[in-house]
Amino acid sequence: MNLPPATRLNKVGGWRLFLKTVLARAYPRIIGQQRETSWLIFDVVFPVISVAAYVFIYRAIKAPEQFVGFAVMGGAMTAFWLNILWSMSSQLYWEKEQGNLALYVMAPTPLTAILLGMALGGMVATALRALGITILGSFLFNVQYSVQSYGQLFGVFLLTMVALYGMGMMNASLFLLLSREAWHLSNLAQEPIYLVSGFYFPVRSLGFWVAAAASIVPLTLGMDAMRQLVFAGGATLGFVSVPVEIGVLVLLCIIFLAGARFLLAYMERLAVREGRLTESRR
Repeated sequence: MNLPPATRLNKVGGWRLFLKTVLARAYPRIIGQQRETSWLIFDVVFPVISVAAYVFIYRAIKAPEQFVGFAVMGGAMTAFWLNILWSMSSQLYWEKEQGNLALYVMAPTPLTAILLGMALGGMVATALRALGITILGSFLFNVQYSVQSYGQLFGVFLLTMVALYGMGMMNASLFLLLSREAWHLSNLAQEPIYLVSGFYFPVRSLGFWVAAAASIVPLTLGMDAMRQLVFAGGATLGFVSVPVEIGVLVLLCIIFLAGARFLLAYMERLAVREGRLTESRR
């Protein structure tokens, strides 16, 4: 049937569909953050309390003053790690439990765009919490900053976020395939990463090989590089040089984004071929 021009639907495809999907999925997380302002208070105050414990210990043992700044930065970056665990890696599992995953699989848009939109929205909301923790912690504990290069600092932060959210998108498929064990994996991964990634202390204190193994988590090298660039004398406490860490972060970005694309495509094919959503396979 021929419809008049005014009633014809304009189909969107290709990169325009991808971009519209990203913006559509980012919108609820950004707006939701504004509607639940009480969450922002709790997400800022509670991490600062944890940071205060480390600050008091460092000052009691007369550790270098840079360690106080390390703890404040680590407290701010925990917001991103928790967002990856609970709002990215576990996302497809929760969507499946709520009955939305089938709609995502059937939608004429790639799952990569859907998760990328969630990542973008979550990154903006989490950045506000991290900024609040940094400002409050710096004010309370009189943290002094000495930025060596704003360009490198911005580049390191951007690479860290791309690699970290790429890892979250890749883990979303893995957690979905593991089904109910996703909850346990999220709980299991939370505290150990705080330790081995050096959230509250220089990661080089763990030794070269432990720090190198922990570098699979982008926050490990990202925080170490940012500390070297932000604090006076931070380079003396760094794991490796900033250029080396930037190179590794670029490599992690490529690996995690490629892995996310492959695993999401595999999960879609599995769901379509079997006619149902995946469960644990033993």
